Amino acid sequence: MQLGAYATAQLPGRRRTELLRTHSTNVDNLRAGRWQTLATSAVFVEEPLPVPYGAALLAALGTAEARWGVWRAAGVFAAGHAGASLLVYGALRRRTREGTPSATTGASPARTAEETGAEPPDTTARAIDVGASYGFNATVGALAATVPHHGARAAATAGLLALGVRPVLRRGRTFTDVGHLAALVIGVALGTGMRVGTGMRAGAEIRTGANAQIRA
Repeated sequence: MQLGAYATAQLPGRRRTELLRTHSTNVDNLRAGRWQTLATSAVFVEEPLPVPYGAALLAALGTAEARWGVWRAAGVFAAGHAGASLLVYGALRRRTREGTPSATTGASPARTAEETGAEPPDTTARAIDVGASYGFNATVGALAATVPHHGARAAATAGLLALGVRPVLRRGRTFTDVGHLAALVIGVALGTGMRVGTGMRAGAEIRTGANAQIRA
């Protein structure tokens, strides 16, 4: 991702914008059936990742892989990225169809979009919306929801949700702010499901072992 960002940054401005827009999960692309952008948008970034953000991303994904295995970690990332992208798409498509002014879009180090301000709705429909931040938020949310200690789990989950809600409540909120919150909620839900499922399996194994001892 980082090498791709450096390569993309070397392209002429117009070509670079067209490339990023082609791989964006914006309304125009998804409405036209370009569903492959749900995958490609996660590996494109408009600017090279800052070192602290890149380190945090690697730490979150590495911890998830160590805890859950490769496939579950990848599944959480993909579900958060695609799920949040589709939710944002649904909301923006409705706004553009109704012709109402869209919220100003914004950018994070890993996910950027064009500012719309008072621009026509189709500016938002063609916005550049790429990056790994939705998947990152989902992974962090799932990690918080699977912390073993109840008190630490509750504090971590509540703190992350509060951080996710705050940008959405501000006056200059962006559609990516909403997407980040949606991805976080998806991650928390997936993490809770994994934790409950693990607990149920552990309980079943204990009961099976106890029954075997009784029969013996």
